[in-house]
Amino acid sequence: MNLWRLSLAYLRHQKLTAALNVFLLALGSAIIVVLLLASTQLKDNLVRDAGGIDLVVGAKGSPLQLILSSIYHIDAPTGNIDLAEARRWSRHRLVDRAIPVALGDSVQGFRIVGTSDDFRALYDAEIANGRSWHAPMEAVLGAQVAAATGLAVGDTFAGVHGFAASGHTHEHSRYRVVGVLAPTRSVIDRLALTDVRSVWAIHGAAGHDAGHETGHGHDHDHDHDHDHDHDHDHDHDHEHEHEHEHEHEHEHEHEEDHADDGHDASHHDATTTADHTLLPSILAPDFPATGRQITALLLISDSPLAGLTLPRLINRVSSLQAAAPVAEITRLLGLIGFGLDTLAAFAGLMIAAAALSVFVALYNALRARRVDLAMMRSLGASRAQLLRHILLEGQMLAIGGVTLGLLIGHLVTEGLGLWLQDAQLFHLTGWAWQPAEWGLLAMAVTVGLLAALLPAIQAYRVDIARTLAGE
Repeated sequence: MNLWRLSLAYLRHQKLTAALNVFLLALGSAIIVVLLLASTQLKDNLVRDAGGIDLVVGAKGSPLQLILSSIYHIDAPTGNIDLAEARRWSRHRLVDRAIPVALGDSVQGFRIVGTSDDFRALYDAEIANGRSWHAPMEAVLGAQVAAATGLAVGDTFAGVHGFAASGHTHEHSRYRVVGVLAPTRSVIDRLALTDVRSVWAIHGAAGHDAGHETGHGHDHDHDHDHDHDHDHDHDHDHEHEHEHEHEHEHEHEHEEDHADDGHDASHHDATTTADHTLLPSILAPDFPATGRQITALLLISDSPLAGLTLPRLINRVSSLQAAAPVAEITRLLGLIGFGLDTLAAFAGLMIAAAALSVFVALYNALRARRVDLAMMRSLGASRAQLLRHILLEGQMLAIGGVTLGLLIGHLVTEGLGLWLQDAQLFHLTGWAWQPAEWGLLAMAVTVGLLAALLPAIQAYRVDIARTLAGE
């Protein structure tokens, strides 16, 4: 006697009831799978995108907003900070490395980040095509930016004021793409990187509007476009000329800073190697800082004391604020975790309801099948075979429902990942397996056993003579 075929035949006979039970189990399991995949990958993304940054120093405001805007690039900045004050903290004895960040513009919704070349090292981002920037108004695109915009090395683009896909476009101050980064599955894939001087050149050194989205800044774009055009026309007077915006393979140096604008007056301090020209650091002691601003300063330290000492010190003795990504990530995950736990509890209730439904279906069906079971006994089936037969039906319903739920959960998660990619948020994929999902399969076996146990025991106790006699 093939119990598998017999159990499957009965479930086919009870199509609607079986389908309802499978659907309830699948829905509850799918919700748990989506929550499991999303929460795990969200945590991994947050940790990876933090890039080992110990502190973020920025304008006073919400610490969480400062972290979200300066590291994850999903919120508006809290404002600007003076370069001179940022430099002071970058040279603190507990700070190993300091990376400036200047925000304000975007390209097709992707943020343009003015920074230093050390920013790439935070995410181990390698240049897949082209090179890093050697001068202001040169840009290196993240992999996702290049794919979405279609821009390649040699192309030019104009930044849009603000972080929305539409807005005032700086058509007279165009960036030239000099490099494209290899994919890293981190936040840098969604950024267009350039030198801080590029942001100053467009917005003005003293009036760089990193905080315009929050009401902290003022729009300087129209006032400065003419100045930048003048600077651009007089660029390279000392040695080189641009023959064409696409003919950029030759190495060059720029004298970007005049006495009355936002360009770099310390061009002659650049360090030239055989392969490239490094712009002088804006955090260097001899770099002119008067009237210049940046959005935030990313601090990396080898000392665990920095995360404990510096935030309190900076918040107490300066006009700036320091926020620790680890603390803010924990706080954010705590806020999100409450909602995820609520959804998980709801999914658990659905699975419990499905298990109860399976039990009721098998129990009620047993009354109508008592004669069939008695006939099976009379034809030679043992009590143990009847017991396994009913248990197997419960197992098939539970395992089928949870397996379908796993498939639906992964497909839904992949769909969410594609939507998040279009929305330029964190990376999420459904093509990943979490060890905890094995627990769902184990739960399916348990649910099937528990739901079918009582009906199976009753089937085991079927009295052939009394049942066939109609008692």
